[in-house]
Amino acid sequence: MSVPQGDTSAHWRPKAIVFDLLTGLINSWSLWDASTPSGTPAEGRLWRDHYLRITYGTGAYAPYEELVKQAAREVGLPPSAPEGLLRDWENLSPWPEAGGVLRALRARGYKLAVVTNCSRHLGHLAARVVERAASEGGGDEFAFDAVITAEESGFYKPVKAAYEAIVTVLGLEVSDVVFVAGSSGDVQGATDAGMKVVWHNKIGLAKKGEAVPLVEGSSLDDALKDFL
Repeated sequence: MSVPQGDTSAHWRPKAIVFDLLTGLINSWSLWDASTPSGTPAEGRLWRDHYLRITYGTGAYAPYEELVKQAAREVGLPPSAPEGLLRDWENLSPWPEAGGVLRALRARGYKLAVVTNCSRHLGHLAARVVERAASEGGGDEFAFDAVITAEESGFYKPVKAAYEAIVTVLGLEVSDVVFVAGSSGDVQGATDAGMKVVWHNKIGLAKKGEAVPLVEGSSLDDALKDFL
């Protein structure tokens, strides 16, 4: 559903589209599920939801891997769950439409970037998984214009500085950017940072906060239909 946000007009066009990585572009939820003893969403979703609550309340960067382990411990999962998740990180899979959508956006001339609540190592590893998927079926090798992790910015989203860091790297203003949220907290966080937001809500997460995205869609194609 398209909903006006701020003073956006029908003729406005962003200079850059910035993505949440681990939910917006990647189906990381399946790997969290698979890393639990039962290998099911019953344990994986509980763990991931608790991790999100911890991370979104952390503010300044603390080691990502430790937050993952803390969340597992606090919901009663054994150490093997976070150990398996971190060991198998390279097995993360982009959403099926991600590669094609990124290639189409690049052809339209947008700068494309990522802001992720992750460590430097794991964040760039996951971004490369997406870049490889976007390179398949295209004539040129795909690479994001910029990738900023929480470790590099010094802050976890939804702290305003986490979003502002990518704008600085791109040499743009927040008003030049559309942010593609994956989680509900990103909708509010990016809006508070001054960005216009679309929400790729494939997981069906509940809304948080008062911010309303320009579009909420269950696929990247749907969420970004006004820019493709």
